[in-house]
Amino acid sequence: MSEFKALLVSEEQGQFVPRVVTRQVDELPAGEVLIRVRWSSLNYKDAMSASGNKGITRNFPHTPGIDAAGVVEASSVAELAVGDEVIVTGYDLGMNTPGGFGQYIRVPATWVLKRPAGLTLRDSMVLGTAGLTAALCIDKLERAGLTPGSGPVLVTGATGGVGSIAVAMLAQLGHEVVAVTGKADQTEFLQRLGAARVLDRAELQVGTAKVMLPEQWAGAVDTVGGDILFNVVKSLRYDASVACCGLTAGGQFQASVFPFILRNVNLLGVDSVEQPLVVKASMWDRLSLQWKTDLTQLEQEVTLDQLPEFIKTILAGGMVGRAVVNLG
Repeated sequence: MSEFKALLVSEEQGQFVPRVVTRQVDELPAGEVLIRVRWSSLNYKDAMSASGNKGITRNFPHTPGIDAAGVVEASSVAELAVGDEVIVTGYDLGMNTPGGFGQYIRVPATWVLKRPAGLTLRDSMVLGTAGLTAALCIDKLERAGLTPGSGPVLVTGATGGVGSIAVAMLAQLGHEVVAVTGKADQTEFLQRLGAARVLDRAELQVGTAKVMLPEQWAGAVDTVGGDILFNVVKSLRYDASVACCGLTAGGQFQASVFPFILRNVNLLGVDSVEQPLVVKASMWDRLSLQWKTDLTQLEQEVTLDQLPEFIKTILAGGMVGRAVVNLG
């Protein structure tokens, strides 16, 4: 097939407009592996690209989609054969390289992982970058000493992609999970995922001016950043850690060294985009085996044609859970 469908974002009179169009495979950039994409997922980063954020995507027209799962249609490397089912997440996919919101992508072989045996292609995109990020956060917390029974583990931004998956995974692993959200109407949703308690986001914004807060959390996954992140740091128990992976509440906070030197706490940065492929592979193996989690309660399936409306929803802060994209 030389033609395929893709969501193409174009700049028109200062506005960035997404439309489903027909493209040619020959229009794709050079690369060692051509993949027929079957499934993708919608992330906040995709919505930012679709809205014209030049910090993510420099040139338009452009097809977003930082996640893709599909079947190899052509390959110039021995490790990947025609017919192999594969996953691509992160690197430059969907940023300045046409992404998973198109039925075909062409990418370097160093971006491509074979699908883990314990996951279907669809399963892998319910997880996508959000699931990979949640797994990297939990892995770092475990390596810093967190175990089930250590005490309550906080998850901020808990109704978002990373947050909701982290809540479900941590609960399944036996942790007491405390979920934080600004969406009061989603308390039951978070409890169904396994949250033992649900806190209003406003509670995490109290005490910003203080250098220390009472010890509460044995660990935390923070997806929002800003002053909420430092309030989490200030309320960690002695020797506990927070894994930081997002900045929806801001990229800066008012910091103090006191929690670090008086309570021996750790602020752990987590990036899922440029991780070496071998690290991503190890996380995907865990996601498909010992960390495999039932995520049916937090996913919904959408089509390419529905994506523009879902992009508006996620930008407005109305998205809950994960949108998995069916590319046919």
